[in-house]
Amino acid sequence: MGCALTAREPYSRLSLWHETAGTDWTPRARLPGSRDADVAIVGAGYTGLWTAYYLAEARPDLKIVVLEAEVAGYGASGRNGGWCSALFPASLATLTDLQDRHGALAQHQAMRRTVDEVARVAAAEGIDAHLAKGGTITLARSRAQWQRARQEVEEARAWGRDETDIRLLGAGEATAILRGSHTRGATYTPDCAVIHPARLVRGLAEAVERLGVQIFERTPVAAIRSGSVSTPSGDVRSDTIIRATEGYTARLPGHGRSLVPVYSLMIATEPLSPATWEEIGLARRETFTDHRHLVIYGQRTVDDRLVFGGRGAPYHLGSRIRPDYDHDERVFARLYTTLVELFPVLAGTRVTHAWGGALGIPRDWCASVGLNRDTGLGWAGGYVGDGVSTTNLAGRTLRDLVLGEDTELTRLPWVGHRSPDWEREPLRWLGINAGLRAMTLADAEESVTRSRSVVARAMAPLLG
Repeated sequence: MGCALTAREPYSRLSLWHETAGTDWTPRARLPGSRDADVAIVGAGYTGLWTAYYLAEARPDLKIVVLEAEVAGYGASGRNGGWCSALFPASLATLTDLQDRHGALAQHQAMRRTVDEVARVAAAEGIDAHLAKGGTITLARSRAQWQRARQEVEEARAWGRDETDIRLLGAGEATAILRGSHTRGATYTPDCAVIHPARLVRGLAEAVERLGVQIFERTPVAAIRSGSVSTPSGDVRSDTIIRATEGYTARLPGHGRSLVPVYSLMIATEPLSPATWEEIGLARRETFTDHRHLVIYGQRTVDDRLVFGGRGAPYHLGSRIRPDYDHDERVFARLYTTLVELFPVLAGTRVTHAWGGALGIPRDWCASVGLNRDTGLGWAGGYVGDGVSTTNLAGRTLRDLVLGEDTELTRLPWVGHRSPDWEREPLRWLGINAGLRAMTLADAEESVTRSRSVVARAMAPLLG
């Protein structure tokens, strides 16, 4: 999906990642006309490409067609924060409600293994995604954040998750990894690898083509129905059709309330000196965040930039998606202010790139994957920003579902889950933007009261 770019906006200028992907962004051929396929996949991001990869690997005889409105890696798969983590957007308690405790823990373990699976495939296919598995450190920088950090570890232990899964770090241990201001401690998990997202998605597109998959770019999909996908260039007829459109799903007829596109924006500094990195840390290129309510995230790139992003951009009425929404100078300014507050050594550091993109959020904040055998329509998505690894798990799961195999993956609790529709407008616009403002207010409240936010507790049931 997506909007066509003008000649003044080449794909290489979409983000730092696109500019440094080391790839030719010239679009592949459009769909030349109607045709038949064994499997048709809509969307050439991570979800669609992982699905194509594992299907073609398992069944080389399948005729697989991938349709993309722009180019492979145009959307969130090429623009994200580069965290290949074990994070899943729904809690273990939510997954237990979908199935049971055993299923919830199986989902968590599957996510942990997925981090290594992505690294395995990248190595096997010769994809230089600048991958480094340094884990994630989540700083606690206030009394309220420290309380949340301790509670997170206590809850993990109640689920049987030990120190090889998540650890509580004191101030000394935390600052030995990352020297953020006002650090009281942190949580740490080894289950995250930092990546260059555009290099991964572009390498994956080349890998699926080597396996015989056809990718047609600049081919927007007008409609998906049982048995066929409609495009301006013709129809693709197939008994199995996979929707892998994530943040652009609302543009498809019948899916206007399935997933809402919410923007996350990022900035990247100029390459930093060794002395500056001595002041900051991240020697193993750990990914980082803190325990605030309004999400932030960051990484150290292979060329020693600091890439930093966060939520806070407004949701646009009617689930609108436009290229100019990728740039919000007020949000970029707030990100820079937050970054310097975290690391005062960065005051005056030049920002060389700023960008954004839409991610897909389901109403219950629970990602899902499935295949309706009666209609032949499959889907995966709703990753809420945790999609780099979750898409890989989705691709392997869709492989098994399409091939009709009963496996450990097809029995996970997210398989077949159906999130409720979002509210109609303008309630959707009012509710989502009120939630974003509430999380900003909650962080401000905690900085003043030094206690856990009343606002955040009140909003938690509404925000997943």
